[in-house]
Amino acid sequence: MSESTWAEVDDYLAASLLPTDPVLDAVLAANAEAGLPPIDVSPTLGRYLTLLARIAGARRILEIGTLGGYSTICLARALPAGGSVDDGGVNGGRVNDGVADSGVVTCEYSPKHAEVARANVDRAGVGGLVEIRVGAALDTLPSLEGPFDLVFVDADKENNAAYVEHAIRLGRPGTVVVVDNVVRDGRVARPSDDPRVEGTRRMFAALEKEDRLDATALQTVGHKGYDGFLIGVVR
Repeated sequence: MSESTWAEVDDYLAASLLPTDPVLDAVLAANAEAGLPPIDVSPTLGRYLTLLARIAGARRILEIGTLGGYSTICLARALPAGGSVDDGGVNGGRVNDGVADSGVVTCEYSPKHAEVARANVDRAGVGGLVEIRVGAALDTLPSLEGPFDLVFVDADKENNAAYVEHAIRLGRPGTVVVVDNVVRDGRVARPSDDPRVEGTRRMFAALEKEDRLDATALQTVGHKGYDGFLIGVVR
């Protein structure tokens, strides 16, 4: 089975199940024009995130790793109508007596990526639901207050173990945690000199001893090659 077959099936599934989405197409075009790396989630995984957040009834969502906002928009689309983030109006949100009734808080290291993402989420019509925290996530996460109903981790893989620890801390019983890119072309199964692989292996090693999260992982193939994601629920 070849990668061209994986891509062909990916195209078929997207054409069969996903409506035409000029908004997300424009996001990808804007990201490419700005020189961002083409590492956004695939359309089918983006729809999976939307559906998962809806299934979970998520009102408060945390994303670690914004890039250009493609997955951010997919997550924000799952939120109940009429919600907003409480960010003091800095990022387009609305103040709600100091409490965010619903929204996506997303952490992005690169100011350039955050600027592109802000334009994308505003253009998509979900800007009022999204607060972008700029800076190293390990610096910004300690200042956040939970609980969040869903946490999506798709940032630097070297820090995956720490990100999952924060996800659990900021969650509640029933919070859904998703970590992308955990298979790494199958290299995760053995020691590697790739720090991204080793970071993911440290995450799995930590989860072997973790009694606060019930988790599994699924392997995936498609346009993004051979990879996979972890999904868990906080106990």
